[in-house]
Amino acid sequence: MNLMEDIKSTPLLKESQIKERVEEMAGIISSDYPNGLIVIGVLKGAFIFMSDLVRALQVPVHCDFVKVASYKGKESSGKVSLELAPNLSGLKKRILLVEDIVDTGLTLSWLKDYFSQNAAVEVKVCCLLDKPSRRKVDISPDYTGF
Repeated sequence: MNLMEDIKSTPLLKESQIKERVEEMAGIISSDYPNGLIVIGVLKGAFIFMSDLVRALQVPVHCDFVKVASYKGKESSGKVSLELAPNLSGLKKRILLVEDIVDTGLTLSWLKDYFSQNAAVEVKVCCLLDKPSRRKVDISPDYTGF
């Protein structure tokens, strides 16, 4: 194996570090939403992180998913299109969008606007990994793992 292969196969975070941070975030979110909230995961990347987070929350939670397209290959296209939307009819909701990695911020900015206009009284963002140096829009996650 060469050096680049070693670097690519070396995890940056240990499983125990991730678990500990997810539990810390769940405690903070539970304190912020004692009456519960709707957690919406951005498919497909957020699925595992969201399931770990939801299990650690100590408040009533309704889970759903949204699927959007914004990448062509490995690069952001700059355009977001909705492929799967949750059914959030009825009263205005408190929504927590869960994303695995916040990169350009285009997807989350679009989703925050979409849910604010269609179903939410409040939309907050939770991510496992944040890459602020890649941001193309002014958005910051409300809850960040690393």
